[in-house]
Amino acid sequence: MSTGVADKTQKTIGGIRRKFAPWTDPQATPLIRYQNVTKRFGEFVAIDNLSLDIYEREFFALLGPSGCGKTTLMRMLAGFEEPTSGQITLAGQDLVGTPPYKRQTNMMFQSYALFPHMSVWDNIAFGLRQDRMDKDAVANRVEEMLKLVKLSQFAKRKPHQLSGGQRQRVALARSLAKRPKVLLLDEPLGALDKKLREETQFELMDIQMELGMTFLIVTHDQEEAMTVADRIAVMNHGKLVQVSPPAVIYEQPASRYVAEFVGDVNILDAVIEAKVPGLVTLRAEAAPGMSFRVAQDCETQVGDTVALAFRPEKLRVELDPPADPTVNCLTGTIWDIGYLGDLSIYHVELANGQRIKAAKPNLTRMVERPITWEDKVYVSFAPDAGVVLKS
Repeated sequence: MSTGVADKTQKTIGGIRRKFAPWTDPQATPLIRYQNVTKRFGEFVAIDNLSLDIYEREFFALLGPSGCGKTTLMRMLAGFEEPTSGQITLAGQDLVGTPPYKRQTNMMFQSYALFPHMSVWDNIAFGLRQDRMDKDAVANRVEEMLKLVKLSQFAKRKPHQLSGGQRQRVALARSLAKRPKVLLLDEPLGALDKKLREETQFELMDIQMELGMTFLIVTHDQEEAMTVADRIAVMNHGKLVQVSPPAVIYEQPASRYVAEFVGDVNILDAVIEAKVPGLVTLRAEAAPGMSFRVAQDCETQVGDTVALAFRPEKLRVELDPPADPTVNCLTGTIWDIGYLGDLSIYHVELANGQRIKAAKPNLTRMVERPITWEDKVYVSFAPDAGVVLKS
């Protein structure tokens, strides 16, 4: 999986790098605050005593499987649902009981919900006219939005005359026209094809940075969340499992659930064999008689059962044993191969029958001795490539 995990806490605007991490500043005041929020639908608990802070100018992602509560959390902020208990504030204002049209939020839906009989220009102007904005001010704002989303030449077209990506940008312009404090994006790119979706992700990031607005996106697409977000909240069963920047979510998952949900990962059941500061030694059933060294401090004790996690792209697959004695090494047999162009994915069957994945970049077009089915191989990884997780 290509994750784009470069830390977005550093962004580039006009060639000037800036650091953005208000969540690390104890003096920073959150723009959005969920405090002990619970939402029940009958006996079903959709959100379970959840607290979360989101900051001004942050691009924040709610990520999780269907039914985890992420859309309910967004809908409560928008005013389409009310919490059963707890408090939600926006810029210090308690939102509970405030109708959606009086909140400084706007939502962009996956379906876009454009008016088919209206032109692009009129679709963007609709909300402004509803607010009885001055006619000249409406015209200026619509032109500004058209320029922002690069659709000025399509102003007179109807939605059915546009591509999917163009309709998505019209919906975005309409959502931004009223200049809400927070733009809520509910699976906004789900209807686009893969290539267009990837291009639009970067357009969203550019627009968000240009406007200096807070964006909150709900998605089940891990790559999308990793690409666009300053921070990601991984959810499960109405609870927050981990809230961190993308690189931390990917490289330092807080639990086995996060490691397995975000990206591809190999996990071996293991037992702590020894510990010293900065280094853990483990043994695993999948590799009898071998020890694994992981460069990590973790809250575990010798004898504890844990999970040893390592990502496929951090592994080396070779026909010969590794020359470096400090690396961790597994032996196995090639069970299957997937060729992806830039990468080859090797499924390696270990001695106990467990299979792991290893990704190898295809750096050249020709190899003297390609690795193929039923080859015995050595799969190695450095001590800092593994993560020890509580099992």
